[in-house]
Amino acid sequence: MQYVYIVVIGLHVMAGVFWAGTTIAVARDPEIKAERFIRPQLGASGMVFLTGILLWYFFHEGSFGSMEKVLALGILTALIAAGVQGAVVASASRQLAGAEQATQTRLRAQMTRGERIAGGLLVITVFCMATAKLF
Repeated sequence: MQYVYIVVIGLHVMAGVFWAGTTIAVARDPEIKAERFIRPQLGASGMVFLTGILLWYFFHEGSFGSMEKVLALGILTALIAAGVQGAVVASASRQLAGAEQATQTRLRAQMTRGERIAGGLLVITVFCMATAKLF
């Protein structure tokens, strides 16, 4: 059974690092085309949520102490980040195809703004996950 834990934790961490890392990188450099990363980012966020549900079941079911409250805050900020990326970045990305130059510039600025908001939320998420055991 411990192999299952190792695999699930590994998938959770790798997907989370990819999601947070690409989000922060795209947010910091508007020259990186966000539309190239939004689908893999949303896929990684889905993997993070699925493996996170499993990890909660394995290690936190039945209790809701201070550690679980900190983790719940991290989960909430991650959900909001995924929502922002889906609503702001993905919708703007879909509108890019065939848009004129002025519209593309506006949409790229919108995508960068969405990535920055999501990046800030994911920093909070990572902080909660890293420090939850201290509480």
